[in-house]
Amino acid sequence: MLQTLNDLWAAFWSIPHLKAWVTGAWLLYLVPLCAWIILQKREPVATLSWLLSLAMLPYIGYLVYFLLGPQKIKRQQLRRSRSREGLDTYEVFCATDTRCAELPMLGQAVTGLPPSTATSVQLLVDGCATYLTLLDAIAGARNHVHLEYYIFNGDRTGLRMLEALAERARAGVKVRLLLDAVGSGRLKQRALQSLVDAGGEYAWFHPTRFRPFTRPWLNLRTHRKIVVVDGAIAFTGGINITDEQDESLRDDAYRDLHLRMEGEVVRSVQQVFVEDWVYATGQQRKDFQGTRLWSATEANVQGGIVTQTLISGPDSAWEPIHRMQVAAIHEAKRRVWLVTPYFVPGEAARMALTSAALGGLDVRLVVPKISDSRLVTLAARSYFDELLAAGVKVYEYGPRMMHSKALLCDDELAIIGSANFDHRSFRLNFEISMMFRDRGMAGTLAQLLEGEIAASSQVHPQRHRSLWRHRLPEAMARLMSPLL
Repeated sequence: MLQTLNDLWAAFWSIPHLKAWVTGAWLLYLVPLCAWIILQKREPVATLSWLLSLAMLPYIGYLVYFLLGPQKIKRQQLRRSRSREGLDTYEVFCATDTRCAELPMLGQAVTGLPPSTATSVQLLVDGCATYLTLLDAIAGARNHVHLEYYIFNGDRTGLRMLEALAERARAGVKVRLLLDAVGSGRLKQRALQSLVDAGGEYAWFHPTRFRPFTRPWLNLRTHRKIVVVDGAIAFTGGINITDEQDESLRDDAYRDLHLRMEGEVVRSVQQVFVEDWVYATGQQRKDFQGTRLWSATEANVQGGIVTQTLISGPDSAWEPIHRMQVAAIHEAKRRVWLVTPYFVPGEAARMALTSAALGGLDVRLVVPKISDSRLVTLAARSYFDELLAAGVKVYEYGPRMMHSKALLCDDELAIIGSANFDHRSFRLNFEISMMFRDRGMAGTLAQLLEGEIAASSQVHPQRHRSLWRHRLPEAMARLMSPLL
């Protein structure tokens, strides 16, 4: 059998001029593809990663890059800017005083959302507490409930949430549910029908339907988790609607953080949802007639917790959350503590962390011992040697999957939200995070992270790690970092 295959292979290559034809066909494929990728003007490392990966996939590479390659979405930018028209917006009020220096002004410049305040912020740990608090807030809704989720499953947790929403819709409360078409793709139509029958609405963000001659937005997802109740209460953070994040149902549920907020900051979270809803549905501001987007008792109420909503997505060239986290690390004077489920930093973020550690700051990184992506776990570990050499303390949390996303700088600045510390969150996903400049919030987060670190194992330099089991797989995964 083997000899037969060898004979066929030899006969194939003996065809006159075949090598010239194959080489020509390969060049005909590679040259236009290279031009297409290079003209995107991405980071050289990312560009080279795409070129090297797709060069080995003649002609199939066009389809791969068409579906998954980075996209400059100018048309999307225009559509999203049009979605702002007619919406209630803030006036720019960030003056150059002590409360609006550097970071807040930078945040306002790259997101369009100025600093705000909260009268109350509650840090919710894990899914069980989060879902109970969410259900309680929804049960008290009188005017509207707005929800936006990456993952909303039709399991026990999801059906319980849909039942609560349907009950409010039957009571005359306006319910709008925006779901990511990929993350929530397993949610069946019949599960949503009860909400529609009760008078609620739902919509899909970037549906995966095929449209001729149009690049699909398959790789551009809303990773945001937003709930706004009556314009008075807002929830956001890292927890999706799924049994996988409820520790009362599963022993291996993800470890995660979420936020419940009241005060003027709810207005900016509401604005993010409304823009996403208008963008996804094509509706206009007039379609919100009868919905009190801003609570009369909460709007313009100044609270004691200085808060700023940070949003990012592929419709912004500034990578706002990435930029803000790097700026916060550079601003730190004493400590930088970072917890993230996916650690695949770009050069700027890696330089910021190592520079802080080399400068004598207490820099700590907490990641899951094993994440839900083996490739990402390997890629993250490929950076450990450099971090450890610079003095960064690295911890691996287990056995549960660490899904929290938070950054603590010194004793007063905390960033908590949906964004991971990786290329996908910084460039491809639509994300939302909250930045607090408040000693109380920073102290609460610090206390929580101390507990997470105590439950983690510290990573130490290892000179004699296996080439085949560790070093080579990690190095190979790192090559894919710009694509993760």
